[in-house]
Amino acid sequence: MTGLVYKSTGSWYTVKSEQGDFIECRIKGKFRMKGIKSTNPIAVGDVVDYELDETSDAITGTIHHIHERKNYIVRKSVNLSHQMHIIASNVDYVFLLITIDNPPTTTNFIDRFLVTAEAYGIETILVFNKIDTFDESTLNEQLYLQHIYQEVGYRCLRVSAKENKGIEELKQLMIGKVSMFSGHSGVGKSTLVNAMEPSLHLKTKTISEQSKQGQHTTTFAEMYDLSFDAKIIDTPGIKGFGIVDLEKEDISGYFPEFFKLKDQCKFNNCLHKDEPNCAVKKALENDQVSWSRYKNYLHILEGDEEHYRTDVYNEDRIISDQSRKS
Repeated sequence: MTGLVYKSTGSWYTVKSEQGDFIECRIKGKFRMKGIKSTNPIAVGDVVDYELDETSDAITGTIHHIHERKNYIVRKSVNLSHQMHIIASNVDYVFLLITIDNPPTTTNFIDRFLVTAEAYGIETILVFNKIDTFDESTLNEQLYLQHIYQEVGYRCLRVSAKENKGIEELKQLMIGKVSMFSGHSGVGKSTLVNAMEPSLHLKTKTISEQSKQGQHTTTFAEMYDLSFDAKIIDTPGIKGFGIVDLEKEDISGYFPEFFKLKDQCKFNNCLHKDEPNCAVKKALENDQVSWSRYKNYLHILEGDEEHYRTDVYNEDRIISDQSRKS
């Protein structure tokens, strides 16, 4: 029998059958995907084959095969630095929720997330949430940040679940698709899903006033069927986003604005760092490339983990024109 994984708790997997029934399944023994060193061999969004366990009083199943994934998105495992954690698979869109100061989302986090999504073939849409809370300063900051990413080619949305702004545009993009919501704890993922589908009643919590960080409400990734012909994968809030499984020479290819300039560099293997006649650095000096994007690229390139940890909030979220060369 074949089904779709809707929830993963690490030991049990909720699988929706082709008939629409939900079956709690386990995996038998060690189960690993070929070529993937992952802490979770099965992820939400996987299409799996399973057999019913006829010896159990309750209806349960055993997963014995995973169908080929069209894509998946990963991050570095929190406890095992050389392994990855698959967040979700077979995703059409990932909506990265961004808040300016409630809690703050750094450009470091945004760019590392985008690099990973680009590397694994998932289209990302940036969703600037809680626009109802903006004052003049945070509004200017948000619009500047939106300008940076729209210039690169990323689609950006501005939404407020509280005031129902931008919700219909978001829903239209999701129709007929499997979408994933991601971002820091407290950026409003569950609140936004509730605004689109009030019947779900997902748990929400307020921001900690002391730390300006969100509190975890989603413990495990879980998929939901929505009434407007869409599927949404709600994921736990992410503090940091460690990049794995990318070669240094490939990283610039996942910055679209760098990739467009690469063939203009003197050297084919240019890392856009110390090499002469680099088209990216020339564009940088001519204000054709964002300094924040370039600095974040260097952090990723150098593997500077401590510098780009997103739970260190004294890192500038946006590098302004006045301070970019400092």
